[in-house]
Amino acid sequence: MASPVPHDADYFCAVCHAPFLNDFPLDEHGVCAACRSGLQGFDYAASFGMYEGALRDLIHLYKYSGMRPLAKPLAGYLQRAIPVDVPFDAVVAVPLYWRKQWSRGFNQSELLARLVSDHRRIPLLHALRRKRATATQAGLASAGRRRNVTGAFELRKRPQVAGKRILLIDDVMTTGATASACAAVLKRGGATSVSLFTVARVDRRIRP
Repeated sequence: MASPVPHDADYFCAVCHAPFLNDFPLDEHGVCAACRSGLQGFDYAASFGMYEGALRDLIHLYKYSGMRPLAKPLAGYLQRAIPVDVPFDAVVAVPLYWRKQWSRGFNQSELLARLVSDHRRIPLLHALRRKRATATQAGLASAGRRRNVTGAFELRKRPQVAGKRILLIDDVMTTGATASACAAVLKRGGATSVSLFTVARVDRRIRP
């Protein structure tokens, strides 16, 4: 299997790092329309690579075949997307609904978050709970994904995140709807900022 490579593009959104084929969707500050309109609830986002090829294969083995040892190399890739000079106060993982976590045997994002927490030497907070099951996001458009996760998350303990700069961890980012829903809950709990980092992101660019 070939080694995963960082994703590359000529143009990126300055906030969510969505890649673009040209600079037309970006304003003079380099911000895309989704971030300008407030659709993204997080303050910043970045991923190591695109959800394709060798990286997609590794994530599938880790997530769906229960190969937990792959958490370590995947967390290594993820940490390459996190700026070393930006301070964070706590790490939070995107939670699974309890039934899905029970059937899978683990929360893939939580294992990654624990490794990031150890590496950065900042606490891992179990601050979020997915309070209801949601339909799979696959096949849904952006608006449908946002509706699907609206009200799906809640804080476990409000004082946990108050005044903190949160490093939110997930394995894959598609539209950012799930992370945005989590970020909104964290900010209602008093978090001063929420930055999302994932191993991979889905390339949603429309190519000719």
